[in-house]
Amino acid sequence: MTTTLLDVNGIEVIYNHVILVLKGVSLQVPEGRIVALLGGNGAGKTTTLRAVSNLLQGERGAVTKGRIELRGERIDNLSPAALVQRGVVQVMEGRHCFAHLTIEENLLTGAFSRKDGKAALRESLEKVYHYFPRLKTRRSSQAAYTSGGEQQMCAIGRALMAQPRLVLLDEPSMGLAPQIVEEVFGIVKTLNQQEGVSFLVAEQNTTVALRVADHGYILESGRVVLDGSAAELAENQDVKEFYLGMGSGERRSFRDSKSYKRRKRWLA
Repeated sequence: MTTTLLDVNGIEVIYNHVILVLKGVSLQVPEGRIVALLGGNGAGKTTTLRAVSNLLQGERGAVTKGRIELRGERIDNLSPAALVQRGVVQVMEGRHCFAHLTIEENLLTGAFSRKDGKAALRESLEKVYHYFPRLKTRRSSQAAYTSGGEQQMCAIGRALMAQPRLVLLDEPSMGLAPQIVEEVFGIVKTLNQQEGVSFLVAEQNTTVALRVADHGYILESGRVVLDGSAAELAENQDVKEFYLGMGSGERRSFRDSKSYKRRKRWLA
């Protein structure tokens, strides 16, 4: 049986002490798997990732109920730095490279917490260049003068320099051309298969996310309304209509559909 790496159990998140954003969200990331967190803008995907990485305080948010565990250890009270040391690294939405640093300098910042020597860092850097050959070509270029796709690759490569076991990847397709999106997700799949890195990917591009993921969760208004294997979700008629653009008429909410209401008891 596959070991559970991350277990998020019934968490609620409140911003500014009054705004309830997540309402009992539960999900699991098995060891060595890719899990997609799907939903429209404002569904709660980014908040879920920040709850796991404990970056909510900067947004005046807090987990007020539930538990978050990594390999059975409760982590919701750990600092982001302590989480990085345990192998949990988040790649923020919008890439957030250091604009004035070169690509290689950006990558090396991801290894700030490591203490295994220069030779090990050089080995990790060459591994990143192996998976992202475009970065090796642009290694001396300032990040500000590289393309959006190259900056996204740099952000993922910087996370890999920390030797993570779990990468929280927030909206990696945002603002990228379709060809670059396919390339980025292809590299994510390769990293998962060859390096054993687990991924929790928050993504609005449901089609490409389900193509590479093993399992998926769909969020609406801060709740998980549906989950299943990626193959099952890709064939689900409601998912096809609401998220894959294969239905007729205007986009509706899961809560407006009769099939959703039939499932309401077990989704609650």
